[in-house]
Amino acid sequence: MSTAGKVIKCKAAVAWEIKKPLSIEQIEVAPPKAHEVRIKILATGICRSDDHVISGAFEMPLPMVLGHEAAGVVESVGEGVTCVKPGDKVIPLFVPQCGKCSSCRSTRGNLCSSNDLSAATGLMPDGTSRFTCKGKSLYQFISTSTFTEYTVVHENSVVKIDAAAPLEKVCLIGCGFSTGYGAAVETAKVEPGSTCAVFGLGGVGLSAVMGCKAAGASRIIGVDINKDKFPKAKEMGATECVNPLDYKKPINEVLFDMTNGEGVDYSFEVIGRTDTMTAALASCHNNFGTSVIVGVPPSASQIAFDPLLLFTGRTWKGSVFGGWKSKDAVPRLVSDFMGKKFILDPLITHTMPFEKINEGFDLLRSGKSIRTVLTF
Repeated sequence: MSTAGKVIKCKAAVAWEIKKPLSIEQIEVAPPKAHEVRIKILATGICRSDDHVISGAFEMPLPMVLGHEAAGVVESVGEGVTCVKPGDKVIPLFVPQCGKCSSCRSTRGNLCSSNDLSAATGLMPDGTSRFTCKGKSLYQFISTSTFTEYTVVHENSVVKIDAAAPLEKVCLIGCGFSTGYGAAVETAKVEPGSTCAVFGLGGVGLSAVMGCKAAGASRIIGVDINKDKFPKAKEMGATECVNPLDYKKPINEVLFDMTNGEGVDYSFEVIGRTDTMTAALASCHNNFGTSVIVGVPPSASQIAFDPLLLFTGRTWKGSVFGGWKSKDAVPRLVSDFMGKKFILDPLITHTMPFEKINEGFDLLRSGKSIRTVLTF
């Protein structure tokens, strides 16, 4: 029996309020309107950005259906949709690609102006939501919302991928892998023979390590206060790892000592803390070093730093979704994965049923997991 054009009742994890576990509820998912796509989600990863909303660090309107790293199958499409059809395997895109705005048209840009990251409304582009629960409208998370059996996205926020791709793995290309890997190869454009430092060795940080290695970096220094993450980092390409807690001096001085007083060529902050952002900047070469902010900074945070750090020539830049133009890059990255150009298995430490979502968040907070993938 076709569900097209009908409201679908399904399970979803709802964030009713901050600092509380997600609640598994039955929600109603409205059919897609014009230029919208309804997706049956089959696999979704738990990302630190989802947890930042729960903790209150990343401010979003509540109640909300979180989740943004996923893969699924198109259930139905609204009027005028031509980019996908029912049955297509797809990845939802938290950075849309409209193809018309200045960022989409620029060779240097990727943060489409139709994104819901910068000033989040938690709504579809028409200003409404497709989710209701117990008679109450639920907000949608950064153009995606994947902690649900079904979601509705705008056609700018979804792309078709290889039908043979294993969704429980390539879902990571929807955020974590692409964000870290791209920060190195696309945003920083790491050069062969260079020295890199990656602050934060979670799923995105390890993907940045993989990107540095793929770009031909000769030294990749992993930085984390959890030494249990070091073996995996070395497996993924880190040449050495350091724990800032093992030293009395600031970590940027430690990294200068490790590089004969030169500093690293490229540093990546993949945590989302202002103190590590300035430490990462101070760790790179004072004239031609580049530091990239990859971790989502806490809402309303400010940074104070010595402007001399930049005056000498350093470059400090941000990277959203690894700098990739989403619709162009995601199918290509999936094809590269299928062609064994990179591996995702080591990043996925846990796979569990969707109902155990709160256990998955506990594993993330305790540092016991890299990526937990939930399956439906």
